[in-house]
Amino acid sequence: FKRLAKENIKAFVDAGVKKILVSSPHCYHTFKNEYPEFKVNFEVVHISQFLAELIKEGKLTLSGEYAKKLTWHDPCYLGRHNGIYDEPRDVLKAVPGAEFTELPEHHVASLCCGGGGGRIWMETIKGERFCDLRIDQAVSVGAEVLVTACPYCITNFEDSRVTMGMDEKIEVKEISEVIAELI
Repeated sequence: FKRLAKENIKAFVDAGVKKILVSSPHCYHTFKNEYPEFKVNFEVVHISQFLAELIKEGKLTLSGEYAKKLTWHDPCYLGRHNGIYDEPRDVLKAVPGAEFTELPEHHVASLCCGGGGGRIWMETIKGERFCDLRIDQAVSVGAEVLVTACPYCITNFEDSRVTMGMDEKIEVKEISEVIAELI
């Protein structure tokens, strides 16, 4: 880790980087909380924070209509580990035509998708995996799109969606995918 971090830092410093924009909560956590040990101070921004700021300041206008019911899954490293809860919701609530609904367990009480702590590699009975439970929850609240911002969550949810036969009932999208459809 230290060798790679030092190589990355050198590349960033050589390029004059001041701000790092990331879409992965794991990268956010690493750059924000672990790189400072190397005596660097980059501003680290998650894509949901960036989008929320652009929308709030009127620098990003969403056009068209996204007439779907959306719900948000809090990735562990975005929410519990870094306290980013409001910005993704602010972005989704700004989507024209969309209806936002919360999952039963959200914010600090959010369930892990099952990708963390090595669980992604465990053999768990279908229907009992955390990602299966989250897909069931999303469908039960009437969501048409389960939105998140973690590549592990997306991989797990996509697998559950298909293996559970829910691929016609719910979509899984990364938050920037939803916004990209409206710009």
